[in-house]
Amino acid sequence: MTDRQVDVAIIGGGTAGMLAWRQARKHTDSVVLIEGDQFGTTCARVGCMPSKLLIAAAEAAHLARQAGQFGVGTDEVTVDGRAVMRRVRRYRDQFVDGVLEAIEKIPADDRILSRARFASAHVLKLDNGATLRAERIVIATGSRTNVVPMLKAAGERLITSDDVFYWEDLPQSVAIFGPGVIGLELGQALARLGVRVRMFGIGGAVGPIRDEAIRKLALETFNEEFPLDADAKTREIQQTESGVDITFDDANGDPVTESFDYLLAATGRRPNVDGLNLEASGLELDKRGMPLFSRHTLQCGTHPVFIAGDANNELPLLHEAADEGRIAGTNAGAWPKVRVGTRRAPLSVVFTDPQIMAAGRTIDQVEEHCRGNFAVGSVSFSNQGRSRVIGKNVGLLRVYGEFGSGRFMGAEMFGPAAEHIGHLLAWSVQQGLTVSQMLDMPFYHPVIEEGLRSALYDLNHELKAGPKPNNDCLDCGPGV
Repeated sequence: MTDRQVDVAIIGGGTAGMLAWRQARKHTDSVVLIEGDQFGTTCARVGCMPSKLLIAAAEAAHLARQAGQFGVGTDEVTVDGRAVMRRVRRYRDQFVDGVLEAIEKIPADDRILSRARFASAHVLKLDNGATLRAERIVIATGSRTNVVPMLKAAGERLITSDDVFYWEDLPQSVAIFGPGVIGLELGQALARLGVRVRMFGIGGAVGPIRDEAIRKLALETFNEEFPLDADAKTREIQQTESGVDITFDDANGDPVTESFDYLLAATGRRPNVDGLNLEASGLELDKRGMPLFSRHTLQCGTHPVFIAGDANNELPLLHEAADEGRIAGTNAGAWPKVRVGTRRAPLSVVFTDPQIMAAGRTIDQVEEHCRGNFAVGSVSFSNQGRSRVIGKNVGLLRVYGEFGSGRFMGAEMFGPAAEHIGHLLAWSVQQGLTVSQMLDMPFYHPVIEEGLRSALYDLNHELKAGPKPNNDCLDCGPGV
């Protein structure tokens, strides 16, 4: 016996779940949104927005320290940690309030605050004791921070990125495990705000970078600001009365022990599906217990169940979660009509300085797709005109194109204005442009995007579709 029956139940009240609810409601009024913890989005509460607030403060401090290169004198730069964190929390709360206002527009009867788990293919058991039957279900339960077991030796001094945005003051020192997106962004920001930072990695990875030439430059550049061992050997982690001691091998292979106030685990995120009792759902699961699904429809097999956002662990980015929520909600609402949704060209940005960007296919994906039949163009930003003018002339852009078709395939970048250049390149991929067509687009002078043009000229030549780039190009201006 069930307490309530609905057409569509959406489990998860974050970005994907909210968009799924909105789309499903276009097809039926019988839709409920179930949230097990607190309504709102990871992005607003502990993700992209509060991290950018911390980065903004760090950038202000860094620019003030760098002002001397322009002949601008500044007094000693000081950082008021309490003031920094007050601003982070204040604006974070405003972003969260904005999301909650959208939640409040959903009728109260269609919002359920309780954890849900499958009792059978169509029946959900709620922690509040109720039972719900749903003809169609959208899983949009998001993700949570993942802490590898060895780090738990830090005890009470172990924190995650979620904890950072509730600090009232900045600590003196932090050891960060995981030089991924979160670790790099927070690590550099804290270092620029005066916190002693040391970063530990495993396997040599630096953020999401796949191109070895870019990875090498990024690793060298970050190490100029704080120690980053991308393939560290950690011997011991021990909580102490005042913090945590970490013993690791130095560059010579000798054991060294350093003390830190906190150990920040930035070792990835994991999808929140383990509490759903998916074994009772009838869905086909992989060896990790994840439902098998189509990335184009978000449908799990042939079942009237759809999985969207971070919960499916494919592309844990807000704009992807929003797109997936729309696709899943539309298909759940219109069931049994299931349609392929629009999937956009891949685009990711890491908001370090210099920024890291990937658009379209990465170099290993290009290698697989083109079976080696591709070329690479590149440009260094060390001598790029506008980058030199603004004192941000560090970076490398590598662009990939397919032989024969001349089609632009993708790019990776570590450099200035990567967030903007990435959009231009993702749009070009989505439009299926050739490198020659991209070079026909306008480039203003003097802008950082002229560096993109230089890389495309180089790629066009490597594709045997154009002449070798002319270093004294008259319409390029100096240092391009």
